[in-house]
Amino acid sequence: MIRRTVLALAAFPFFAGPADAQTVSRSYSYFSVGGSTIEEIDKELSRRGPQINGAGRRHPGATRMQFSTKLSFASTDRWCAIDDATVTLKAKIILPRWRQRRRADYDTRLIWDTLASDIKRHEDFHVQIAKRHARELEQTLETIGRMRDCAHVQRRAAVINQRILAKHDRAQARFDRIEAKNFEDRLLRILTYRLERIEAARRRK
Repeated sequence: MIRRTVLALAAFPFFAGPADAQTVSRSYSYFSVGGSTIEEIDKELSRRGPQINGAGRRHPGATRMQFSTKLSFASTDRWCAIDDATVTLKAKIILPRWRQRRRADYDTRLIWDTLASDIKRHEDFHVQIAKRHARELEQTLETIGRMRDCAHVQRRAAVINQRILAKHDRAQARFDRIEAKNFEDRLLRILTYRLERIEAARRRK
């Protein structure tokens, strides 16, 4: 007779997808930013932005992610195997919200809109990276074959869990390094594009 049991592995937090993880929960929260000039806004972001892992410098945005893995087993007196693996990803994205827009001039508002859009894009891509690794984790866990008992399967699953989540962390860190290196060029391109669209709209009127 085949018996079926369920095990939930520990959750793994990560601070910081196009295949989808099977279960993804995404939420947003905001921190307030003051200032009416770019210099003042920059100081506000440095003073009020979220910290990663509770230490170090502050950031203009952050994503807190948590993975949890639920395994169901099929077993007999002679073997045990994973019947199903489900990885749940919870992502909480923290973004700035500017409170002094009415006091600022047009150029400052335009630069802020460009910056805020880039911050959101950056954090959303962190979630995309996590989703890809959640799917990879599910698929890899389901390739574990029959073993002589469920304790052996659980140990093998824990090793795979740790390996793929470590790979995920490296991918997130690599993305941040690339983004930081190209930040000024990327922002200038977006700003130029927005200015061109605004000018084109004016000419059409």
